[in-house]
Amino acid sequence: MERLTTLFIDKESHKFSAAHYTIFSATSRERLHGHNYSVSARIVAPVGINGFSADYNLYKNRLASLCDSLDEYMLLAGNSPYQAVQEQGACYRVSFDCDEMLFLKSDTQVLPLLNVTVEELSYFLLQQLVAECSGEDLREIELCVASGEGQRACSAWTP
Repeated sequence: MERLTTLFIDKESHKFSAAHYTIFSATSRERLHGHNYSVSARIVAPVGINGFSADYNLYKNRLASLCDSLDEYMLLAGNSPYQAVQEQGACYRVSFDCDEMLFLKSDTQVLPLLNVTVEELSYFLLQQLVAECSGEDLREIELCVASGEGQRACSAWTP
């Protein structure tokens, strides 16, 4: 009979700081602000004949890399139906309702998200982690993103 174990990875170092705004409707959004986000994961895998299921360092490094990729950027929702993001020289020009905003490309990431929320970020980062784990014998991955103490969202994957 196969034995499964659950690995929890929730390190203080798995964090990123980023600016964003949440879009509520075609005419309403938050003001630009930032968060110190934290990322954690729960991974279900079979225990091998050596009593070992996975190298924690491998998954810790993957989570750290995902965090590093978003750290100290302005994050924009590239798939929002309520705003348009266009390249304009060294900037992104964002049109929302009656507002026009410019963000330096070098400081900004346009992500394939409907909104920059912990719900969308957890799903986005989960998809990246799943791609990196392709071919590994994993049964489930849950990735959580928190924007502060007591406020997080998680997305789960099963093959």
